[in-house]
Amino acid sequence: MPDLKQMPDMKQMRLFGIVAATAIGLYVCYLLALPFLPALTWAVVLAIILYPAHRQVEERLRNRNLAALMSVSIAAVAVGLPLIFVAQQLVREAVNGATYLEEVIRGWNTDAFVSGYPRLSAVALWIENQLDPAGTVAAFVQWLTAQSTSLLRGSINQAVMFVLTFYLLFYFLRDRESALRGIERLSPLRTAETAYLLSRLAETVHAILIGTVLVAAVQGTLGGLMFWWLGLPTPVFWGLATGLLAIVPVLGAFLIWVPAAIYLALEGAWASAAILTVWGGVVVAGIDNLLYPILVGNRLRLHTVVAFVGAVGGIVLFGASGLVLGPAVIAVTVSLIDILKKRLNDQTGAELTPKRDTKPSRQSRAAPGRE
Repeated sequence: MPDLKQMPDMKQMRLFGIVAATAIGLYVCYLLALPFLPALTWAVVLAIILYPAHRQVEERLRNRNLAALMSVSIAAVAVGLPLIFVAQQLVREAVNGATYLEEVIRGWNTDAFVSGYPRLSAVALWIENQLDPAGTVAAFVQWLTAQSTSLLRGSINQAVMFVLTFYLLFYFLRDRESALRGIERLSPLRTAETAYLLSRLAETVHAILIGTVLVAAVQGTLGGLMFWWLGLPTPVFWGLATGLLAIVPVLGAFLIWVPAAIYLALEGAWASAAILTVWGGVVVAGIDNLLYPILVGNRLRLHTVVAFVGAVGGIVLFGASGLVLGPAVIAVTVSLIDILKKRLNDQTGAELTPKRDTKPSRQSRAAPGRE
């Protein structure tokens, strides 16, 4: 790197101008891409997930355009359309479930339950006055209703984003090799470092989408089926809540089935409470312990707390796409820190290692065993 102090002032000004223009251009590119961030994110995610199957299709058809078109069409039919339909139905069911929960809380006579326990009565009164469970659930119902309304009204925007996602997916699948070469050419990192960074990104996407989301979907399905079999209301809502909580690290499906089992016990349905407890503690939790190591393994390589911050913070910052973007950004940042540490260690080792003269001195030739 040239020494800036030895460069003429004009060259320094030009260099700073280029740097400033590049920074401004990158920021403007970020603003331009921001409206399309969900489509870009899910297109990249689908490209990473579908590439192994797409490669087999491409080998059989021997035509990149036709292979990409077939892969995108299958993905759109098998994943996209059912996902949009199910999302709308789940929002409606969530509103019904939250409304039922509000009615249960308002109709539950806590005074009769804790009348014989003065300390519990005081605790129940404090919770009712300070936390207002019924009011909190009512506010949650209003929020869900608003989300449902906005979801239906925004169907045109969703359709545009859906089409854009699979439009981008077509080019990500067809031009994957040239895109990777372009990334390597523009990356300030070395080729091996860029490949390592991209592999960590792919591993994180696989771990989150195939591992975490799939396991959470199985847990939510099992929880909803048990709620339906026990005759509890709005099983689709409770299955959805179970799956969503199972996605987030630290939290889990037990936050749904444990209160439900307690509620059944308080209502006198001891058999149903016992069945739900065994089902949740053995089957639902066992699925997590069985499938998660198989599907995820060591791919994520993030501590539970870090993964929790990445998932929740990503959802708050980026919306639904933040479920992938949050942990992916953390994983890439950690990888960059590893690359930086390796470079610094290599540089420090090179500086500490003295340069030896390969040509032996006259003294050493005369007395090889002496200093």
